Amino acid sequence: MRCAVASTLFFAAAAVAAPAAPNAQALVAEDFLPKVVPVNTRAADKALISSLMLAPTQSERVKLLNQPGDYVFDFNNRTIPGGESDGLGGFTIAANARTFPALIGNGGAMTLGFLGPCGMNTAHVHPRATEFNIVVKGRLVTNFIIENGLPPIANTLSLYQMTVFPMGAVHQEFNPDCTESVFVAGFNSPDPGVSQVAQAFFNLNPAVVSATLGGVASLNGMDLESFRAHIPNNVAQGIDACLKKCGIKRNAKRDDYFLSPKK
Repeated sequence: MRCAVASTLFFAAAAVAAPAAPNAQALVAEDFLPKVVPVNTRAADKALISSLMLAPTQSERVKLLNQPGDYVFDFNNRTIPGGESDGLGGFTIAANARTFPALIGNGGAMTLGFLGPCGMNTAHVHPRATEFNIVVKGRLVTNFIIENGLPPIANTLSLYQMTVFPMGAVHQEFNPDCTESVFVAGFNSPDPGVSQVAQAFFNLNPAVVSATLGGVASLNGMDLESFRAHIPNNVAQGIDACLKKCGIKRNAKRDDYFLSPKK
């Protein structure tokens, strides 16, 4: 028994004391990671997008997406054609069928939104997708209405809370605080589409717009004060209160806020 123990200790000591082979290199965690490659280099490539949309099977789409970086979208890259939408209150970056071709055939898209203090993502609809919106920084006030005859639904979302905007529902998001708010919006279509309600409405025939608003005499020069009577009072008051709280001066009235001024 003593001989067996002694032998074990001897071999263990020899193993510890034995020098490493001169050419051996210590392995680190980074050695097991895939190589970092250029990502999404074929964004907005019309030829690739057309081929992917015509491919009858997933297998054939994978053969077309033959670069590892084809499957990675970088939200840090704000230069992707058609990927960014800028506004006075913030900006969004969208990964969709155009900006990230790997989404074609996979049933989804995603947008990363940044809203500055008191910033608002104005009322809009996604005609081809339901939106799942989660707050990843700050807070977000959400409002949406699904269809005629149903009441509007409003909520204040805190960090890591989520809401759902059904397909086609008119909805908007508002940052009620003096710090930046960030949200991630997922969609169940690679081409959700977007239509800003006010911009689309005011691009209709002026006679139709005037009749819809109850015969408003003048449309040019509308801003918050001009169209305050035509938006929910709580939204207008929320914007006013936030601007005051954050010490932000309201912009001067602009004649081309919705429409280009008539000559």
